[in-house]
Amino acid sequence: MTGHTFIETTIAGCMYAIGGAMLMALWRLLRGPTVPDRILALDTLSITAIAELMLFGMHLDSPIYFEAALVIAMLGFGSTVVLSKYVLRRDIVE
Repeated sequence: MTGHTFIETTIAGCMYAIGGAMLMALWRLLRGPTVPDRILALDTLSITAIAELMLFGMHLDSPIYFEAALVIAMLGFGSTVVLSKYVLRRDIVE
């Protein structure tokens, strides 16, 4: 087995594992039971989406997926902060 084949196989296996983690986070997002659980699931889903895009970019050897992952990282962080602030204070704008 050559090094290139091993790396491609490892990337594909990691993509399946991250896909399973995304399904579990989606399950927690839909089922709850509390709002903080759903916020944490949304944050976990955005992080796993970033990981999936990074792996997909490595698999295709294309840098555009890294930029998309950066955009999702910024949006995920902002949405987590806004949702957490809303849950704590019931107001977003001070």
